[in-house]
Amino acid sequence: MAPRDQRRRSPRGAIDVLPSGARRVRVHAGTDPVTKKKHRLIEVVPAGPDVEARAEAVRARLVQEVAERRNPRTAATIEQLLDRYLEQFDGAASTRTLYRGYVRNHVLPLLGTVKVAQLDPETLDSYYAELRRCRDHCDGSRRTDHRTRRPHDCDDRCGPHRCCPLSASTVRHIHFILSGAFRKAVRWRWIATSPIGQAEPPPASKPNPQPPTAAQAAAIVSAAWEDPDWGALVWTAMTTGARRGELCAVRWSAVVLDEGRETLWLRRAIAKGEDGRPVEGALKTHQQRRIALDQETATVLREHRRRYERQAESLGLTPNPDGFVFGRSPDGADFVLPDSVTQRYERLAKRLGIGTTFHKLRHYSATELIVAGVDLRTVAGRLGHGSGGVTTLRTYTAWVSEADQRAAVGIGAGCRRARSRASR
Repeated sequence: MAPRDQRRRSPRGAIDVLPSGARRVRVHAGTDPVTKKKHRLIEVVPAGPDVEARAEAVRARLVQEVAERRNPRTAATIEQLLDRYLEQFDGAASTRTLYRGYVRNHVLPLLGTVKVAQLDPETLDSYYAELRRCRDHCDGSRRTDHRTRRPHDCDDRCGPHRCCPLSASTVRHIHFILSGAFRKAVRWRWIATSPIGQAEPPPASKPNPQPPTAAQAAAIVSAAWEDPDWGALVWTAMTTGARRGELCAVRWSAVVLDEGRETLWLRRAIAKGEDGRPVEGALKTHQQRRIALDQETATVLREHRRRYERQAESLGLTPNPDGFVFGRSPDGADFVLPDSVTQRYERLAKRLGIGTTFHKLRHYSATELIVAGVDLRTVAGRLGHGSGGVTTLRTYTAWVSEADQRAAVGIGAGCRRARSRASR
């Protein structure tokens, strides 16, 4: 610190004379809301001609920023900002867990120590480019990627490191996390403006839904019916378009099978909790929805309920009217795990030689409904989408050759009629 006779104070701030001849300007800016310590704005003015006048101009500018509340109120780092942001995050537990993983693996190693007020669009663009270079954030030197971090004997699964970029969608997820956190920082007046809006994350990849064809869907359902309970789950997923977590959480009390009123209520979903274990919680959109069942699906669920009741009674158990429809215990007390559903479905598809996933059953359901002429808003409602069906149309409907052929026939017929009239 400069000697007392080399320090010039003013009613608002101080200017210190450094040994190099430069001036250090300090202005009190209140109490740091993160550290609870006094927060000061500090700026060094290089030595040179008119250094006193330049230092005084800097002091006046900083004082004005404090008066107009345009100054950063904290020296907090991005790590501290993200910790507080995720503590207050009100989304689903599974989403919070996903975000914490992105922050831990990809944000903190590169930006964690950067001060919130110092992040700028240029730094963000460089950061996004680095994520698209290597997901392991390597330094470019030669190294070996081991199959596990535990002590082990290397085999063919351990080999030279190859840089693999993060996908554009993951980088955009990270951009949205930072955007949400910096919006909070502006609201809390930690900073005056957010730099996130001026940065350019990679563009969103074009949706390319690839639902199974009608022949593949028939083969999948036929193979699934080797186990009637498993077949009922796959059939219901295919006809309702429900998410796997939603199906795993459906209880018999949410299934109406009365003649003419066949309905499936989706009220809860199975997702990973804060500790990584599956728990029953709210739907992804936090909005319950009602799906009308076709007659075939209603018949499948009636037969499924009769099997459930017979199995419980054969074991001396009382069928639980509020048990899980696709439970893993005879009395329906335990839900089936979403990951187990995915793994079993993938094994089935692999055995049939079909490259697909369980989630693509939603694509199949949406595509078939729209091809059948069901209006977009109804399809979006069945899938649990908002935005008036924009997400449904953009993401979940696939090009279908049958519909394309019908369109071609219609165009051709119109052209023939026009040509016929012209030749008269």
